[in-house]
Amino acid sequence: LVMGVVFGLALHTIYGSDSQVLKDSVQWFNIVGNGYVQLLQMIVMPLVFASILSAVARLHNASQLGKISFLTIGTLLFTTLIAALVGVLVTNLFGLTAEGLVQGGAETARLNAIESNYVGKVSDLSVPQLVLSFIPKNPFADLTGANPTSIISVVIFAAFLGVAALKLLKDDAPKGERVLAAIDTLQSWVMKLVRLVMQLTPYGVLALMTKVVAGSNLQDIIKLGSFVVASYLGLLIMFAVHGILLGINGVSPLKYFRKVWPVLTFAFTSRSSAASIPLNVEAQTRRLGVPESIASFAASFGA
Repeated sequence: LVMGVVFGLALHTIYGSDSQVLKDSVQWFNIVGNGYVQLLQMIVMPLVFASILSAVARLHNASQLGKISFLTIGTLLFTTLIAALVGVLVTNLFGLTAEGLVQGGAETARLNAIESNYVGKVSDLSVPQLVLSFIPKNPFADLTGANPTSIISVVIFAAFLGVAALKLLKDDAPKGERVLAAIDTLQSWVMKLVRLVMQLTPYGVLALMTKVVAGSNLQDIIKLGSFVVASYLGLLIMFAVHGILLGINGVSPLKYFRKVWPVLTFAFTSRSSAASIPLNVEAQTRRLGVPESIASFAASFGA
């Protein structure tokens, strides 16, 4: 991140934002930066599918799924609501917008495309129709992200497959064991893919930051610095909120953060909660004493 800012400032100072040399260079930076982003998008659906399937299959009791799902999703929705409010508060406090940045126009165009292709389709649905759209009718199409609600459909499909694996294990133990072994293998395989892509994070972030800083003027760069400060302030507020919630539930925040610190630092440096799923599960089971089935399920949904 820092190297990208420094390199981008150097290019901006030497050539200027209107230089043809700089514009040509940015196109090459795009190969690395946007290529990295596309690789991240590539692994989302396989990761969600394999993680949810593995998490449900590890419950070993389909009756636990309802209670665990309710508590996990309810907690995540509550903390996500708080995070969204904090984000709005910090954004308004610093007066942050994408206006003027090189990526601002691209992001605005992409937002307009999303609104025309997806939001309009969803907003026109009634609540019963929206709920019905979550139910997968072609899981292979949903795995390609063909629909606005594809990721939810993939989660539901994976959950049903996991429950079916548990039923098979109960009715025919030898076949069920083979299926569970295959699911574990698939999960490990996908996580290897995730780790492989995440190893490219430094290069992707370097290219993205170089492109943004090199093509922006001084005022935009100052605005980018304000964004970084605002981001860290938001993180500090969420750490405080997390600590308060832990204290309310009788858990020592200091002990908790000390035990999960390796996971937090990895997620921070990799910029991916999904890539931290294995470390997340390990910290929950070995350091916090959470059952593996619950840890896998919560980590998958949280990511």
